[in-house]
Amino acid sequence: ALIAAAYRRPRTVSMLLLLVLVAGAAAYVGIPKESDPDINIPIIYVSMSHEGISPGDAERLLIRPMEQELRGIDGVRQLSSTAYEGGANVTLEFDAGFDPDAALDDVRSKVDLARPELPADTDEPSVHEINLSLFPVVVVTLAGDVPERTLLTLARGLQDDIESLPEVLEATIQGGRDELVEIVVDPALVESYRLDAGELIDFVGRSNRLVAAGVLDTGLGRFGVKVPGLLEGAGELLALPVKVEGDAVTAVGDIAQVRRTFKDPATFARVSGEPALAIEVSKRTGENIIGTIEKVRHIVAGAAAWPAGVEIAFTQDQSNDIRRMLSDLQNNVLSAVLLVMIVIVWALGWRSAALVGVAIPGSFLTGILVLSSAGMTMNIVVLFSLILAVGMLVDGAIVVTEYAERKMAEGQHRREAYLAAASRMAWPITASTMTTLAAFLPLLFWPGIVGEFMKFLPITLIATLSASLAMALVFVPTLGSLFGKAAGGDAERARRLAADASGPLTGIGGFTGAYLALLDRALNHPAKVLATAVAVLVAVQMAYASFGKGVEFFPDIEPERAAIQIHARGNLSIWEKDRLVREVEERILDMDAFETVYATVAGDTARREGSEDVIGRINVELVPWNRRPPAEEIFAEVLERTADLAGIVVELSGQRDGPASEKPIQIQVSSGEPALIGPAVAAIRARMDAMDGLRDIEDDRPLPGIEWDIDVDRAQAAKFGTDVASIGGMVQLVTNGLLLSTLRPDDSREEIDVRARFSGTARTLDQLDRLRITTAQGEVPLSNFVTRRAVPRTGTIQRVDGKRAMTVKADVEEGVLADAMVAQLAAGIGEAALDPRIEVEFRGEREDQDEAARFLMQAFAVALFLMAVILVTQFNSFYSAFLILSAVVMSTIGVMIG
Repeated sequence: ALIAAAYRRPRTVSMLLLLVLVAGAAAYVGIPKESDPDINIPIIYVSMSHEGISPGDAERLLIRPMEQELRGIDGVRQLSSTAYEGGANVTLEFDAGFDPDAALDDVRSKVDLARPELPADTDEPSVHEINLSLFPVVVVTLAGDVPERTLLTLARGLQDDIESLPEVLEATIQGGRDELVEIVVDPALVESYRLDAGELIDFVGRSNRLVAAGVLDTGLGRFGVKVPGLLEGAGELLALPVKVEGDAVTAVGDIAQVRRTFKDPATFARVSGEPALAIEVSKRTGENIIGTIEKVRHIVAGAAAWPAGVEIAFTQDQSNDIRRMLSDLQNNVLSAVLLVMIVIVWALGWRSAALVGVAIPGSFLTGILVLSSAGMTMNIVVLFSLILAVGMLVDGAIVVTEYAERKMAEGQHRREAYLAAASRMAWPITASTMTTLAAFLPLLFWPGIVGEFMKFLPITLIATLSASLAMALVFVPTLGSLFGKAAGGDAERARRLAADASGPLTGIGGFTGAYLALLDRALNHPAKVLATAVAVLVAVQMAYASFGKGVEFFPDIEPERAAIQIHARGNLSIWEKDRLVREVEERILDMDAFETVYATVAGDTARREGSEDVIGRINVELVPWNRRPPAEEIFAEVLERTADLAGIVVELSGQRDGPASEKPIQIQVSSGEPALIGPAVAAIRARMDAMDGLRDIEDDRPLPGIEWDIDVDRAQAAKFGTDVASIGGMVQLVTNGLLLSTLRPDDSREEIDVRARFSGTARTLDQLDRLRITTAQGEVPLSNFVTRRAVPRTGTIQRVDGKRAMTVKADVEEGVLADAMVAQLAAGIGEAALDPRIEVEFRGEREDQDEAARFLMQAFAVALFLMAVILVTQFNSFYSAFLILSAVVMSTIGVMIG
């Protein structure tokens, strides 16, 4: 009835087709384009910062109270925590497909409940959602041999201009240091003036305070009253009193120098060997990456003239990748369309091929219109799906057109021929399309991050193939009824009728004739043919099991970017780390294969991920693949150039495609007894070191090193009228400085800490031993009640689901499959006599691969069942359904051979 209705109104159908084509084309131009799908990663983390806190104290005072509250949130798959010097974070991994807004609200409410349990000096905990759209789409780097403050001022101005774009979510400056007002005190003057840490904090804090004095209403007038109490500049600190004895007032300027500077460096950043700052630009969800980056480049190009020596560069520019990827995939789509059209022209002729060809852009543009209306993006998975669909979406149109050609050759008018073809073939074509959709439908329910990544494939195919059904049964026949014509005219029609009258094997030559002859012989020996097919099926499966290349999660690719990690061990200062990273940097700067070289040096408080002994990272962008050797050769040259550098280990890792983790092999060792974890990790590490095929092995055991414990005898200190707080304040004068107050000058957008500390030459271990503290009995050496001792360095502390944990990670050699290595390791660990209180789990890529494999086997079974339901409905025969579905099993012969 629907087909007949469409035939009665061909003008309406033609207008609808035009509407679909125009709207689809507009949707294609306007749809946001990006590289990877914009998916919700089911991870939320809580970050807590407490300057100077040790990892052990961070675990006890920050992580445990926070875990206690967060453990009660529904839908949490795993709760993991990290304690490090200067703070901690707690990460919650939810089940994929979670509601991010509801989860964020739950986490924030639990964090508010845990806040009173944290130490008073801990900064306000911050809650962050991990979202791919928040990752930078381009990094603008400012490099040059100019003063740091000049570079920071330029970067902040550019940051404001970039953030004014409506498409930009945020622009974050990386590599810059926070400002600091430093009161540099001479230790001798502190002693001679008998200054106390508590008095310093009290005097400066009370002198720098907002006083809301109010309003005075006298009855004869109303006046505002102000008590200007906030300090506005570093110069005003010089006049602040810090000591009063009788009429004598000692001001800050009498005992110290005040300077506006920066905090001690925790990181360094360089581009092509020059000091640099990086502005990481993130777009808003749903915005077009290409358009956003073009506007960012326009703003940078239109900025005021830069000082001599400052160079601007763009790194990690995703628009270039996306433009190239879209161009490649669009060319592939057009090539596929062209090949399909060649086959159709060869089989059906030009006029019929033109009618069938309408189904390709019609189906494509309808599918894109659906994606755009659903708020989705054009990405690599969508374009791959379109290539996959191009051969399938013309099937129905070919069947209808060929049947109509046959009817017109028999003498029917084109209107009756196309109406008969669409009506006669409606159910077979619908059943054929529905079985194809049934194969992809279960993929909509693929769990995990991989499922979120891959769901664009079934959505695109379902939208496109559903549109192809409408094209085959409504639009193509309607156009055929207006413009169709039998191929070859009267002579061709007579030849076809003669061939039909003479039987199936006479009068037909060429490929079709040869095929019919082969089929005739095969039908005469069905048992032999069936036995041969089954034998080939079994033989191919067995051959693949014996000689196949194995299983991997995502295929290796030729990378466009790479990361060079520099490992070193010891109690290294940030300056020593910088010197070691520079050595590696200088060896590779002149390599022609690198377009950009972006180096970062990380201090202890700046490290948040990766192995503990990573002191720096050099991110490189490779020149296009057609203008350089393969990446493996480039990596080998880097290792050769840096092989003779003493005291460091250089590790390279190329870019990975898909939602893959850092290293493919990750073994997590956890236990409620922390003392058992280290030996177990050492045993697993020793086994991995002895295996061939693994490289870049690392683990989370604490690095060799020391830290200083200053033990206070509280009873002895109390005898002198002092306490731990006063002693800690004096120690801070030697280390990071004693926080006195904060300033907010007019030329700064953020609060600036005011810290008192000793001059650089007095910040030594010997000075700790010489410290004296003011008590009621006078100046007393700290050594009277303080013991300084060296203890093993704690390092970063990892916890998973409330238990201490460590992880062993490894990469694989070229040509070695991670899956095979994991199988060997699992067998070896199973044979090892580990303590039963130790839990060993394979995480990372193996975990995702196993989850995906389990789902795909279930999806395969569900798809076969759905296809069987459709076929039984169509034929009302179990035998016919089984006969057709056997083709699915037999097709694996070609798959495995391929």
